[in-house]
Amino acid sequence: MDSTEAVYQGLKSAGINFIVSVPCINLGKLLEIIDNDDEIIHVPVTREEEGIGICAGAYFGGKKTAILMQNSGLGNCVNALGSLFQLYSLPLVMIMSHRGTEGEPIVGQVPMGKATPKVLEALELKYINPKTPEEAKKIIANSWKTSVEEKSPISILLDINYW
Repeated sequence: MDSTEAVYQGLKSAGINFIVSVPCINLGKLLEIIDNDDEIIHVPVTREEEGIGICAGAYFGGKKTAILMQNSGLGNCVNALGSLFQLYSLPLVMIMSHRGTEGEPIVGQVPMGKATPKVLEALELKYINPKTPEEAKKIIANSWKTSVEEKSPISILLDINYW
């Protein structure tokens, strides 16, 4: 199974119908597929914390929300995650292209790559790191339900080798 198709099928199975995205090379093909899906509202944004706020509003409007982003933007949305999503126990699926992991060709990505799991742990946010498309599809398909049950955002970290 193709890695991008697995993520898309997982999102569809989860019932995600509102996606905010920040540009990322690894997510490019997925964003094209989502743009062509009439059942998903796709809102591209320029900053991650902007996307977090939009997802909160969409959730209050009855949508099942996800944000697609690169892990380097996690630091940009820490306050919004803590002071909005955690404070009010809101669900959110965060699909992150986890740059800076083994095989990363850009050395500047490595520090945040190492810090990403620690930042999520500090926020007490659950994260999962699937290694295969089959595993990712299954995890993502259950992600919205898990996020609602746990009353907290859930992150799926997709390492560079996943792509």
